[in-house]
Amino acid sequence: MLIDHRKLYDLVLRIFTAAGSEPAEAGIVAGHLVEANLRGHDSHGVGIIPTYLRNLADGSVIANRRGRLVKEEGAIIVYDGERGYGQVVAGEAIALGIAKAEQQGLAAVALRNAYHIGRVGAYGEQCAAAGLVSLHFVNVTGHEPHVAPFRGRDARLGTNPICIALPAAEPGRPAILDMATSKVALGKLRVARNEGRRLPPDCVLDARGEPSDDPQVLFNDPIGALLPFGEHKGYAFSLICDLLAGAIAGGGTLRPENQTQDTITNAMLAFILDPNRIGSSDWIKEEIATMTAYVTASPPRKEGEPVLIPGDPERLTRARRLAEGLPIDPVTWAEILDAARSLGLALPADQRLG
Repeated sequence: MLIDHRKLYDLVLRIFTAAGSEPAEAGIVAGHLVEANLRGHDSHGVGIIPTYLRNLADGSVIANRRGRLVKEEGAIIVYDGERGYGQVVAGEAIALGIAKAEQQGLAAVALRNAYHIGRVGAYGEQCAAAGLVSLHFVNVTGHEPHVAPFRGRDARLGTNPICIALPAAEPGRPAILDMATSKVALGKLRVARNEGRRLPPDCVLDARGEPSDDPQVLFNDPIGALLPFGEHKGYAFSLICDLLAGAIAGGGTLRPENQTQDTITNAMLAFILDPNRIGSSDWIKEEIATMTAYVTASPPRKEGEPVLIPGDPERLTRARRLAEGLPIDPVTWAEILDAARSLGLALPADQRLG
């Protein structure tokens, strides 16, 4: 099923407005979720709405909270999300970091106690649009772990994403690395389950610690585990993310005491740099553009699959989905419609919006 992104945005906006968000907040959350779908990150898109509403009902996310600045000392900013929607409070914290980096050349932003911040690449894009370089390390607490450590049989870690962003050397093409430290994001398993797809080999373990291709193993009780990307390398990245965001930024790590709330709490440690304080803007752009052109000129191994830079897949997917519509599987769509009905919203006559 293909849905026009504008119609989907209007429905999601209505859902969050009906759930108690002021118009500005509802617009930020709806825009972030729909943009995740546009860029091909369906795991962080509108399919998560039922989870958001469940956590809103149990009080683990609070509408219309913008968070607060806890500390500003030199280049350091500490921001408490106060259980507000992550898309709102993370955007506020990164905006402060951008202003600090523009003023001083460098900023470190510690965000804690935020509800799910969504697609982390959005904050890298926010920095890159300001002409800045940024590194983002994110962890999750508030629910049981989902990723097994290298050599382990059960889950002990979160999917703990990393984002590194560089400003564009050519219009509209910043380099944005945004990835989970697991082989696949947990939300992608939800999408695969809803679509009835099996998984590639060596992605997940079942509850006994044995390899499986069934996405349902991450939703069973007892649950299985995702595997880290790159074996020991992905495991190391995941643990370091948990320590940086959890211990250094102050959000708390995924130790057993922080696994009990059945919610999504994110912390982030971000470093934002003004590259023009180091070298000439023109030289940096030329160097990035030349190296990018050199790498992407490599002959493709498969016809029609050229070499891309980080961020290109999302941009290409976005262009296609803007033209064709957003694909949403029937199970996910039914869950979204049920969420809308639970708020008393009148639905379109055909309930498809296609």
